[in-house]
Amino acid sequence: MPSRSNYLDHLASVPLFAGLSKRELQEVARAADEVDVAAGKEIVTEGRTGHEFFLILGGEAVVKRNGRRIAALGPGQYFGELALLDRGPRSATVVASTDMRLLVLGQREFAGLLETLPGMAAKLLRAMSQRLRDADTKAVN
Repeated sequence: MPSRSNYLDHLASVPLFAGLSKRELQEVARAADEVDVAAGKEIVTEGRTGHEFFLILGGEAVVKRNGRRIAALGPGQYFGELALLDRGPRSATVVASTDMRLLVLGQREFAGLLETLPGMAAKLLRAMSQRLRDADTKAVN
């Protein structure tokens, strides 16, 4: 399993966190918890309100939408980042296909980070703006 210092590389690969400094990434890692999940457990459920972001440290998961498998996720991949920004419904169900270790950041902890590190908010807005631009470009094409 990765050490806390290795989390930074994984966190930096998440578009939402890509513009953050090493210090800010360390604060994000510190605010998060490591959680073990057994194979077969439903981690998030499509349509239910989201409250956490998940970074996969070990193990694999299956992503399903409308009951159909649409993706597989493994170490270094993530899901649920939009739940940090709003309380919207989950867009898919994620089920652990093996035993997993996750780094979990809750909405409350994330809000606390934004209060303690105000410069982080501007960087996150830029990252989300880029994500919207990319989505808009894909929708047009």
